[in-house]
Amino acid sequence: MSGEPSSGDGNGKVSQVIRIGTRKSQLARIQTDSVADKLKELFPDIHLEIVAMSTTGDKILDTALSKIGEKSLFTKELENALERNEVDLVVHSLKDLPTTLPPGFTIGAVLKRENPHDAVVLHPNNAGKTLDTLPENSVIGTSSLRRAAQLKKRFPHLEFKDIRGNLNTRLKKLDEKKDFAAIILAAAGLKRMGWENRISMILGPEDCMYAVGQGALAVEVRARDADILEMVSVLHDPETVLRCIAERAFLKQLEGGCSVPVAVHTQVKDSQLYLTGAVYSLDGSDSLKETMQTSTTAGAKSLENLDEHVQRVGVTASKIPGDAQDRAERLGVDLANLLLSKGAKEILTVARQLNDAR
Repeated sequence: MSGEPSSGDGNGKVSQVIRIGTRKSQLARIQTDSVADKLKELFPDIHLEIVAMSTTGDKILDTALSKIGEKSLFTKELENALERNEVDLVVHSLKDLPTTLPPGFTIGAVLKRENPHDAVVLHPNNAGKTLDTLPENSVIGTSSLRRAAQLKKRFPHLEFKDIRGNLNTRLKKLDEKKDFAAIILAAAGLKRMGWENRISMILGPEDCMYAVGQGALAVEVRARDADILEMVSVLHDPETVLRCIAERAFLKQLEGGCSVPVAVHTQVKDSQLYLTGAVYSLDGSDSLKETMQTSTTAGAKSLENLDEHVQRVGVTASKIPGDAQDRAERLGVDLANLLLSKGAKEILTVARQLNDAR
């Protein structure tokens, strides 16, 4: 624990200043504030301080993310601060966190997921149109290989170009120039920014499946900080945790990352967790997609060992039944193995090589 301890109340409660690390972008600040507000509500006695910093991904704006070749683009500086005890917890978009965290860190909370789908934001001149009705060779801005691969296949009359920068920057590039007919952004970010009115359409799974962890916020902490871990664990949303463990396990088993087109779709329905996963060639012409399911019901044995601090793909969720988490992780691994047995490795290897050569 860090910060200046305020007068301890003698009953072991966390009563220090707790510092929360965040990226400097407006969206990151909004997301961090929402987590801070929840903690304040649950623990009125704590003092929170927000520490904002720039990350590598925020600084390199002229290169596609998939080309920079660094797994922890938006997280490294924040984790360094965590390691040096300069902050006590860090708020991330879960999709920015690699499936394997550096030793000594863990995801102590995965909050209830916002809409995980992608959204189309049209240039004001194209109001009322859809991706289907945009003119031939209209240029769509996205810096995501996953989005481009799926949409090229689905909308072959469109062209796709990289667009970088935070949400504000991308919307400005769209509106003020005529380079792009539309851009594709995560619906969750637009909603959190209060810009839902800019969403022209939400892309369903038949058009574009989402990124692993998209729409969910994660709180990263030092794994040894039992007090902080215990405190943030109340923020876990059980359904989101199981879905994201399955998604992260799928990606990890495939050895995917920013530089390959991998997409998922998950759903919990009637005590079953459904995971659809897919891999694509860069132009979307070659793809593999499968769905598997598992039960989310806790078995009798899992209720006994609730307090074990086991990490599953970086997530510690000791209050959620362990066997349900194990099954979610297994589901991700099994689905990845199924795709690998059908040739996913070859598709991803070619995608990676072509992307490196661009």
